Amino acid sequence: MVGWSSPVCSSSAVCCYLHLPIQEAEFQSSEYNQSTTTAVFVLDVKMSDLRLVLLGKTGEGKSSSGNSILGRDAFREISSHSSGKRHTEFLMGSSSRNSLPMVSVVDTPGLFDTFLPEDVVKREISKCINMSAPGPHAILLVIKVGCFTAEERDAVKKVEEIFGEGAWRYTIILFTHGDVVESDLDETLEEAGAELQEVLQKAGNRYHVFNNLKTNDRRQVLNLLEKVDKMVADNGGEFYSNYTYLEVEEMLKRRESELREFFKKKLMEAQEEKQQVEERMRSELEELRRYYHMLESRVGQVVDSSDSEQTKELEAPSTFRSHGFSLLQLKADVFPVNW
Repeated sequence: MVGWSSPVCSSSAVCCYLHLPIQEAEFQSSEYNQSTTTAVFVLDVKMSDLRLVLLGKTGEGKSSSGNSILGRDAFREISSHSSGKRHTEFLMGSSSRNSLPMVSVVDTPGLFDTFLPEDVVKREISKCINMSAPGPHAILLVIKVGCFTAEERDAVKKVEEIFGEGAWRYTIILFTHGDVVESDLDETLEEAGAELQEVLQKAGNRYHVFNNLKTNDRRQVLNLLEKVDKMVADNGGEFYSNYTYLEVEEMLKRRESELREFFKKKLMEAQEEKQQVEERMRSELEELRRYYHMLESRVGQVVDSSDSEQTKELEAPSTFRSHGFSLLQLKADVFPVNW
């Protein structure tokens, strides 16, 4: 019996919940909205024993690896013809065919999809982790075998940033395109460079190779699940807890808040410094104005004093002549001349 759950879907991704064994499952119902690029597929699947999450850059072969694990074409991509963007499905599937253990697989969006903002990628990956609740037993970091590119390095860094360094305990490197390996795999990985070797060391040198062209080769799937079982045993039966992700998410939020407070403080300090500089400039300008007015007043006084001296010098001869005439008149009056 097919029953609808409460799928979490968005315009930037496709979600799908599966509820009964996949060997009996068929696409029972589908709804596709061309305008929003949102689709919901309901499949019949049982709960699983092993929970796996596929991570990696778009084009590395995550979806085809999920199909190889499940033994069917469960994962697919939907194209948006209006924008040309490709949206990877979020889908949980289970497989119990060929005596394999029950397995749940969650595909995630490409960690380096340029058309998806970083906060959207983190939010959608969080949803995928929630779909594998209470947490995945293994994180399969999907990398194309061969040259380790700069984008792949950035994708690995982003995995560590989002999930934390503790996630390496639950990580297996899943190399895809195994069909192109012409020589010994160890030689191929060694030729890929030191940076890939460092990634392998972080993952405890746990890796597996898939040839997704051989979808009917269940041995490669069984070998992978054996490695997952061994890793789970080495981890004491623990799985990557959703609480761990929440702690990382909380840490990122705290870090974001700290950075926001830091820059807010720096902005306030800059504004205060700007205000102090403006006040100092106003004070210095006022001091210059006072000095200018004082200088202007002194110059005016000097000019007035100079004009006064010049006036006195000009008046001196006439004053002398006037005084001289008065003295002569006085002498004539006092000492009259008898002609």
